[in-house]
Amino acid sequence: MFVVPLLWLGSCSPSLPENAASVADSVPISPDYSDVTIPYNIAPLNFRIQTEGSDYVAHAYSTKGEGIIVEGRNAQFPVDEWHDLLAENKGDTLSIDIYIKGVEDGKWVKYKTIKNYIAPDAIDPYISYRLIEPSYVGYEVMTINQRNITNFETDVIYNNYAISDGENGQCVNCHNYQNYNRDGNMQMHLRQLKGGTVIVIDGEIRKVDLKTPHTLSAGVYPSWHPTERLIAYSTNLTGQNFHTRNHEKIEVQDSESDLILYDIDKNEVSNIANAKNEFESFPAWSPDGKWLYFVSAHFVAKKGLENWDLRERYDSIRYNIFKKPFDIASRTFGATDTVFMASDYGKSATFPRVSPDGKYLLFALGDYGQFHVWHKSSDLYVMDLAAHKTYPLREANSPDVDSFHSWSSNGRWIMFTSRRDDGSYTRLYFTYFDNEGNAHKAFILPQEDPENNVKLFKSYNVPEFMVRKVELDHHDFYEAIDSREAVPAVYHGADSASVIKIDSDKENFYE
Repeated sequence: MFVVPLLWLGSCSPSLPENAASVADSVPISPDYSDVTIPYNIAPLNFRIQTEGSDYVAHAYSTKGEGIIVEGRNAQFPVDEWHDLLAENKGDTLSIDIYIKGVEDGKWVKYKTIKNYIAPDAIDPYISYRLIEPSYVGYEVMTINQRNITNFETDVIYNNYAISDGENGQCVNCHNYQNYNRDGNMQMHLRQLKGGTVIVIDGEIRKVDLKTPHTLSAGVYPSWHPTERLIAYSTNLTGQNFHTRNHEKIEVQDSESDLILYDIDKNEVSNIANAKNEFESFPAWSPDGKWLYFVSAHFVAKKGLENWDLRERYDSIRYNIFKKPFDIASRTFGATDTVFMASDYGKSATFPRVSPDGKYLLFALGDYGQFHVWHKSSDLYVMDLAAHKTYPLREANSPDVDSFHSWSSNGRWIMFTSRRDDGSYTRLYFTYFDNEGNAHKAFILPQEDPENNVKLFKSYNVPEFMVRKVELDHHDFYEAIDSREAVPAVYHGADSASVIKIDSDKENFYE
């Protein structure tokens, strides 16, 4: 009576093929999860075997604990067993053997073992990002999502289509968190329909209008102060032009940009930097909150030909990295210091981000401009701030676009977007940043279905690490945004008598 149940159980438990012939050849898999360094708490690195066969078996194992055996061309490992295997083998090698049964002869072949290193450093469990189709196709459907990267759970934080009706469009962008969302404080910006800056502070949703008569625009690129209830923003008048005879599709440019500081409790805006003929942008606080890093380009347009001159000389505009000291007690900024003159090397730097330990400055370096997500020349670089040594993250970079990066809260992992797969869509990659300041081979965001990354015709945009998820439900955001008018911020500054006049056509064009 026990024979049938035992046979049934055996038929459902994958086993390693007997008498498989071993070969020295590697078998291609997609994604390429080979020779990479991975966190011990990452979701399973599911992959598709690219070699044709009639049957497939994959065996993941290390020196301790139980290995995992799965069948099928798509190797999909159980989450719990995967976590147990990696946690037991921190600092050791994860080996994966792939067996393929021949189509013609029916014989099994065991290929060269894939080896990956399991780092002893965890990665933050949550990330958030915007999913967007190319802006020149349409922005009617875009979402800000959050993903638990220890498994495959994904939630929508906000879907701009929930309130938009097509003709009355809405754009959602620039999500950002204070101190990796430890206290649940976040912000995001909405343009056009029911527009405003949405700020979550102390569990409360606020909707404010940061555009004042004395500033260029509402807050655009944000950076929360790590400890204070302050957000630094750039204000930008931005437009995009299209190339007709260029391998790069779009050029996104600022015609003007400044930096402002927003005091959440006072609902007050003040200027940080607004020098004439300087394009200040992409502010980023140091982890101690005592320095504000940013980029700026010097540009003097020909009088009366400003827009034409900007378009004609777009590839000569180069951004450098600067910083300003910030006194937390008085909430005042000091004089600007130069950090890195990319223009001295014929390059342009953007998106500065300081590591959590304050030792390294991470940025993207390209040939020109500051919106490197469209520049194939863009690579990731770091500066050792103590040694003033700047170098590329060669193991992480690719021949295509690498940009939009962020540090994990322990400084051991870098997340960034890359177009290396097809040249068109940005996808999320991770690289290990070791104690010597070196990056390791990058690997793509794991998916439950290993073909998901190539099947999804959307770009990942502005990825951010979080130590906890956004707890507010997306319906809470819909209700607050739909029912509330944005409260105008108050301008505070010595130049409060001056008013910036922007004609409506220009404002609509750039925004």
